[in-house]
Amino acid sequence: MSLPDFSFEAALLAQGLTSVAGVDEVGRGPLAGPVTAAAVVLDPARLPVGLNDSKQLTPKRREGVLQAIMDSAEVSIAHATVEEIDTLNILRASHLAMERALAGLKHPPCHALIDGNLIPRGLTLPATAIVKGDARSLSIAAASIVAKIARDRIMWDLAQQYPGYGWETNAGYPSKSHRLALQDLGLTPHHRRSFKPVHNILYQHKNVSD
Repeated sequence: MSLPDFSFEAALLAQGLTSVAGVDEVGRGPLAGPVTAAAVVLDPARLPVGLNDSKQLTPKRREGVLQAIMDSAEVSIAHATVEEIDTLNILRASHLAMERALAGLKHPPCHALIDGNLIPRGLTLPATAIVKGDARSLSIAAASIVAKIARDRIMWDLAQQYPGYGWETNAGYPSKSHRLALQDLGLTPHHRRSFKPVHNILYQHKNVSD
């Protein structure tokens, strides 16, 4: 499998742009927790070694690469809350997190490379959507690693407050153990009520108590 490279960024920099940000989000599929996005502007002269799509790296490798990214790049992390996910829908909320991550960069980039096939509608800077961008662009791959680790840490912390759902290992995704825990333990404030498995349990409980 080919590794992500710096060709998208290099082409834009060759046009005279001074900085290009890669943007990715993590956490569209989980039943609980926020959706998290990261924006990363890599330094072309100090590209971190071992950068790859976060899904292709072991947790230990991800942590090592994260340190290299934080040491050499400009990084911003942002979230959209469960309330925002339930109010807006998950796609719009994930785009909101991306917009916030870009807005949080200390120096506004000239261009953004966005993972996926859609550009968030609230963006105020030029952007390119790249399907499977985390496997094709080094900047997006870096953003995928930063966002994944940031969100995993949030879910690990929430798992300590709400034991039994397995969030420290499933990160809120609908694993079998998580779905069983929903049936047995009910909902937490961090569950996405607009997601069908959560909504169904809420509806069942309402019927039982009515």
